[in-house]
Amino acid sequence: MKKIALIGSGGSGKSTFSKQLGAKFHIKVWHLDQLLWKSNWTPTSREEQIQIQKELVKEEEWIIDGNYNSTLDIRLEAADTILFFDLPRTVCVYRVLKRMIKYRNQTRPDMAEGCREKLDFHFLKWIWNFPKSKRPNLLRKLERLSKEKKVIIFKSSKDVKRFLQSC
Repeated sequence: MKKIALIGSGGSGKSTFSKQLGAKFHIKVWHLDQLLWKSNWTPTSREEQIQIQKELVKEEEWIIDGNYNSTLDIRLEAADTILFFDLPRTVCVYRVLKRMIKYRNQTRPDMAEGCREKLDFHFLKWIWNFPKSKRPNLLRKLERLSKEKKVIIFKSSKDVKRFLQSC
């Protein structure tokens, strides 16, 4: 495991886990939310997103957490290991609400500077709809990629904890 892509719904635990995994293996962690947003929630252009990620995946080792579906294939094709956080949406929504309270009017450590935490109905709706709108396509991609890459699907927080302890 030298090139690890973490994907999953918002609130599934990708950023927290990626920091723990990076510390354990001494691999640089890249949070896409930190790289692909500018201050005040201004998104980078798609061209910038592509360029940034193409540069990241050239590195010898990396952990990249984030979805960004329009550029997902860049990371999945370059990764040797893909970790899909397929946790229940109720868990993800709960975690996002908890995170919003914890970081209210602050910038999270895994976000771009100047992107203060906020309650966003659109984001909560995206999380709630993730199992139907995003998950089926992700599972198809992962099935295809599992023939050549290590693909691990976490269904619960216990799965995540067991994996980290077993590394």
